[in-house]
Amino acid sequence: MSARVSDLLGGLAPSATLAVDAKAKALKASGEPIIVYGAGEPDFPTPAHIVEAAAKACYDPVNYKYTPTAGLPELREAIVAKTRRDSGLEIAASQVLVTNGGKHAVATAFMTMLNPGDEVLIPSPFWTTYPEAVYLAGGIPVPVPTSEANGFRVTVEDLERHRTDKTKLLVFVSPSNPTGAVVTPQDVAAIGRWAAEHDVWVLCDEIYEHLVYGDATNVSMPVVAPELGDRWVVVNGVAKTYAMTGWRIGWMVGPTDVMGAAVNYQSQTTSNISNISQRAAVAALTGDLTAVGEMRAAFDRRRHTMTTMLNAIDGVSCAVPEGAFYCYPNVTGLLGRPLAGRVATSSAELAENLLETAKIAVVPGEAFGTPGYFRLSYALGDDDLVEGLTRLGDLVNG
Repeated sequence: MSARVSDLLGGLAPSATLAVDAKAKALKASGEPIIVYGAGEPDFPTPAHIVEAAAKACYDPVNYKYTPTAGLPELREAIVAKTRRDSGLEIAASQVLVTNGGKHAVATAFMTMLNPGDEVLIPSPFWTTYPEAVYLAGGIPVPVPTSEANGFRVTVEDLERHRTDKTKLLVFVSPSNPTGAVVTPQDVAAIGRWAAEHDVWVLCDEIYEHLVYGDATNVSMPVVAPELGDRWVVVNGVAKTYAMTGWRIGWMVGPTDVMGAAVNYQSQTTSNISNISQRAAVAALTGDLTAVGEMRAAFDRRRHTMTTMLNAIDGVSCAVPEGAFYCYPNVTGLLGRPLAGRVATSSAELAENLLETAKIAVVPGEAFGTPGYFRLSYALGDDDLVEGLTRLGDLVNG
């Protein structure tokens, strides 16, 4: 008797971050005082002018119909202008595909560029979706461990150790999810030159481009490493920058032959993305960045609060993140210790224990390819942030 589920999807892991978020929200809905550090979702409302643009679009009959698969012309042009403004990368509207969020852009890029057996270098710790999306496209994900001592910033030496004659693509993301690491402009350029030298394509995930703090500087690899030529794809979206995770608008940008294939693929899978969300995205990208600046200031404050509180807990160590909105503490010092009468031998088990005892939800490092760590989002209210870490500190420090 044949299996009821395909072998392909039978081998696909669920999203660990969404699973933690769903379980925590279910417990919260049942009355449990859960504080959720799991999902990467800003706690701010979508700016009013964006919501108003969407509301207005609901009454325009043109939005009730199919529109071009690649995206509304107005949005593609807005993405061109936004890309030039924010990173200095010059592209044409014909190089833009609007997708159902950044995750969809990542998956579409892999489906477009990979053949079975192609190897994809993915610096570790990594966002949980990267290896699974590579797997779905028939590629082989190759984790590239980075050093905590180096702030989890990937280097040319790290990449070269894992390159083979089957290496097709490098996934490059800075600022990083889950660590908040930001690679220096000089190292970004060096990695780009390395990729060009070895004919390795680069997928640049720039979703956190506006969320950098202190002296950290974010740059776009195709800009600082022109040696790449046209062997790059950039993915981005409105989710993090404009507090629009639920609106599901992302995009993929690349050379015209790759983008033509990507548009063909999307035409046979999703057709066009929601017109209402696209109209909202036009308002987001053509408006100013005032709301973004306000969010960034709050995240900047919270990253210091979180790292200070984490480092005050015996057995926990955490560097101050330079970007995104996550801390990635080392919690190996808590393993094997009795906490509330329970002893965890892995960070995954410890995360389960904390959800049940301290009523806090975190994502264990196993989900990101590095056991012994937690990812905690500081994209939540200041009071909840402090309360949850106070619970953790009281549990550990007694």
